[in-house]
Parts: sequence; C-alpha cells; structure tokens
Amino acid sequence: MPVPAELPHPETADLELASVLHALSDPVRLQLVACLACDEGENCGDLSQHIALHKSTLSHHYRVLREAGITRTTIRGRTRVMRLRYEDLHARFPGLLDVVFRGLVDMIEEQWDGSAEDREKLLAALRRPVAPGRYSGAAAK
Repeated sequence: MPVPAELPHPETADLELASVLHALSDPVRLQLVACLACDEGENCGDLSQHIALHKSTLSHHYRVLREAGITRTTIRGRTRVMRLRYEDLHARFPGLLDVVFRGLVDMIEEQWDGSAEDREKLLAALRRPVAPGRYSGAAAK
C-alpha cells in the first residue's frame, strides 16, 4: 500500500501565533475547525457539505488553515483528508485550542442551522478537554 502524501505545512517550532490567530479569525475557518474537532480526520468534501461556498473559496480556507499550522492535509489518491494538529498546537501554544473550542461552543449554540444531531455531536466534541497525548497516534480515515 502506498504511503499517503502530505501537503507542505510548517514544523511545530515554526508555528507563529499571529498566523494561527489570523487563520482562526474567519467564521468559515472556525466552522471548519469545529467540524474537524469531531473527528480524527475529515475528507475535505465531507467537511464542507454544510458550508455554502464555491469549491475554490473553500480550497483557499483549507490552505490558510494548513499554512498556519492548524491542520495537516494528507492526500490519498484523489481524496484529501484534513486533521487538526492538536499535539503540535498544544506544544507550541498550550491552552489555545481549549479557548478556541469554548468560543466555538457559544457560536454553535447561537448560530447553528444544521441538524440537531450534528449540533449535539459538535458541541460534545468541543466540550472535551484538549489534553496532551489525547490525540497522539490518531490516524486519518
């Protein structure tokens, strides 16, 4: 079985707080991060099914998240799978994801327009503590 390819992303030591915060400053990217918090890896097409934007616009958002070091994108054939870089972000900026996830809980409680089941799944994932070691070894689907 061939090894999946990865798109370029910054090393942990090269993550910059300004770049991470810029990437998280957009509501669409925050939605993508919330969806990624529910799973160990998401197919880009599945991830964006509830976001009404053109494919090229979503590709831009995926790239911004990856280049800031928030996500890691693996290519498997014609599929791109995104994962949050929990361990790397926690190592570089301890507690940052906890704060972001708490803010996302408020956003989803106030603005969610998807199904009640999806809303509850998102809220449960975002309320889990982001503890070091919790996500190590997580493999993409």
